[in-house]
Amino acid sequence: MSFKNTLEFAKQLDAQDKLSQYRNEFHFPQVNGKDVIYFTGNSLGLQPKRSQKYVDEVMKDWRELAVEGHFYADKPWWDYHERLAEGLGKVVGAKPEEVTVMNTLTVNLHLLMVSFYRPSEKRFKIICEEKAFPSDQYMLQSQARFHGFDPSKAIVEVKKRDGEHAWYTEDILQTIEEVGDELALVLMGGVNYYNGQVLDMEAITKAGKAQGAFVGWDLAHGAGNIELKLHDWDADFGAWCSYKYMNSGPGNASGVFVHERHLGKEDIPRFEGWWGTKKETRFLMKPEFDPTETADAWQLSNPPILSLAPYLASLEIFDEVGMGTLIEKRDKIVAYLEFVLHEIDKEVDSTFEIITPEARGCQLSVFLHGEGRSLFDYLMKNGVITDWREPNVIRLAPAPLYCSYEDMYNFGQILKQGILTK
Repeated sequence: MSFKNTLEFAKQLDAQDKLSQYRNEFHFPQVNGKDVIYFTGNSLGLQPKRSQKYVDEVMKDWRELAVEGHFYADKPWWDYHERLAEGLGKVVGAKPEEVTVMNTLTVNLHLLMVSFYRPSEKRFKIICEEKAFPSDQYMLQSQARFHGFDPSKAIVEVKKRDGEHAWYTEDILQTIEEVGDELALVLMGGVNYYNGQVLDMEAITKAGKAQGAFVGWDLAHGAGNIELKLHDWDADFGAWCSYKYMNSGPGNASGVFVHERHLGKEDIPRFEGWWGTKKETRFLMKPEFDPTETADAWQLSNPPILSLAPYLASLEIFDEVGMGTLIEKRDKIVAYLEFVLHEIDKEVDSTFEIITPEARGCQLSVFLHGEGRSLFDYLMKNGVITDWREPNVIRLAPAPLYCSYEDMYNFGQILKQGILTK
């Protein structure tokens, strides 16, 4: 498609957008009396308006039923989490029984490591990407130490090539082959938080498993953003937060995937709690753990219902829209944003370098050569909510559920003005 950097053209794109009405489903912060241009759905998604209704339902049931809400609420609390499984399965490419919701992301990765990092004297190494999200780095280092290994020897980081901003799939596959039978686990971010790159999860999973290792994915920036096929790719496990592209609210509950071949096993290493037992026997308070035959077996305690309510509301939107339609708009609006950036670059005495490769989701990470933090501050003061990463990178994530093409055009004009008036 041939784009134009004009307000009229942007409005034409919005008029043709099948998802345009969903913008009205979300609350926007305001700056200077206007809705902001919101580029940080990769950190915290906007609040769906229907979330309030779902939370109010729980509050009403708590008020009127108290403890009886576990069984007699309109959506009983004791199986509330099960209502999320089918919708989440569609989002991450899994069977409903392979998905559950519990805790928060790093907590869940630690719990999953109990099952899927089983190092021996020879097979103990973990492959991850260079400069993974800090929480993943800390988690992997502490897990290595917990098992008695030196993290500097146990953790193998796949580095970018000199002068490159993205990883090459062949470098990751080569590293997996080189580590060989010393490899216990491949655990990487499926979508890199810094440059927005989507890794070839299918190829990497296949290579890791060919070496006899477990393979898992941190999908914090993947769930609700890109097409995932966790079951078909044969990944052993995955986990993601729900508050970024999934719009469930700050710090909200994390989703977990465990492949069906690991389900229903009583002998799998796992930290266990009573909510992981079968529903039929859970309230018999038996001393023996009787695992449910789904990913719920990894649950420890009864889920936080007030957290799950807005997550369920958001999943209702995803189910209405479908990931295919979402991805179609995502690709178009990100391409238009890229076009606008290049057009503005021609008009100002600056150089924008997009470091996000073609394998991408919603996010464009942009080096603002010749610019500094003052430009970011200008954007924020003028109603563009974006994200700054040192030394001079802004991350722009136009979430297709609520961002418009007019937003992309207006952002370009504000960006140009910020550079020209510095």
